[in-house]
Amino acid sequence: MRAPGVGCDDRSVPPHTLTAPYDALMLASFGGPDGPDDVLPFLRNVTAGKGIPDERLAEVAEHYHHFGGASPINGQNLALQRALVAELERRGIDLPVVWGNRNWSPYTRDALAAAHADGARRVLALVTSAYSSYSGCRQYREDFWSSLDALAMDLGEAEHPLVVDKVRSYFNHPGFVAANVDAVVEAYAQVPDGARVVFVTHSIPDTMEAASEVSGATYSAQHLSVAAEVAARVAERVGHAVEWDLAYCSRSGPPSQPWLEPDVNDHLEELSAAGTSAVVISPIGFISDHMEVAFDLDTEALETAARLGLTAVRADTVGVRTQFVSGLVDLVLERAALARAIDSGEALAPAATVGDLPAFRSVCAPGCCRRQDGVASGVPAACSTDSRS
Repeated sequence: MRAPGVGCDDRSVPPHTLTAPYDALMLASFGGPDGPDDVLPFLRNVTAGKGIPDERLAEVAEHYHHFGGASPINGQNLALQRALVAELERRGIDLPVVWGNRNWSPYTRDALAAAHADGARRVLALVTSAYSSYSGCRQYREDFWSSLDALAMDLGEAEHPLVVDKVRSYFNHPGFVAANVDAVVEAYAQVPDGARVVFVTHSIPDTMEAASEVSGATYSAQHLSVAAEVAARVAERVGHAVEWDLAYCSRSGPPSQPWLEPDVNDHLEELSAAGTSAVVISPIGFISDHMEVAFDLDTEALETAARLGLTAVRADTVGVRTQFVSGLVDLVLERAALARAIDSGEALAPAATVGDLPAFRSVCAPGCCRRQDGVASGVPAACSTDSRS
């Protein structure tokens, strides 16, 4: 099915409305099971098309059963949704906020259907992944497209009944960085002076890393840029130099497939052997304390640190910290201004960034963030200058 072009909207909107031309904001997330009976069906959704047997999924399911079968991500998304509504209202902005997931209820198609039923015709998506890669960007855009296809079919329409645009990747936005700085400084107060910071993010296959380059920066380079900025700002706050590293968690896939390393547990082993006695573990790759944080860090990594005799504290994720939520609303206004500029030629203010990387595109280029470098998925994706690239 064919979607209207980027920036296309036939309805007039009041020029003084800060979020025009958008009728709704969609918080787009990964999703997670609500209880024990949901775990295996959820994991099948996540791994659909990859040929992973239920026996392997059952091993991963134990991570969820360790917490009663419910993922903490659902409650955290609800909290972020409420925080976004409150910040919009504080600024006097009337913009409905819906929530949809790629892999579990409420699904993206449900959120878009609800927005459409309430009269929305142009929706802005805010993805709960701060960084660009296939899983953090394009896979969401593919989900938007397929959800729009499903909605068009349900409504009996030949074209997508909604336009969906996307907020840019925000790893280097001031609000995200400032919230991480505060979290690390607070964690530093709980460990001896001289503790090393271990920044952690979700590992991805090397092939996905190679295909993730945007504006000259791959997925790992994006994290290294943010980590360097956060560490420098923390050093200013605590009054001494801060040594740091970037490590990874949540590796999956066959052992023969290379993924980004080092694994955080292996890295803690190496630090301990080299004489490090205290660490702050900062989950800079995540915006909330979902399963990769609750199990991979709070359970496995802290158990590794305890076994090694390392003093270890896990810093907070940005969650619903004021700087982060306010920054997200700033990004919504920035994207709305871009949409108006595309439509009318309105002048734009420079995009707000920190660190050594530029602001990434809001309207993705053809072939952006493929699963594998040079290999087209054949799956259409929204929010691009060429949605079928």
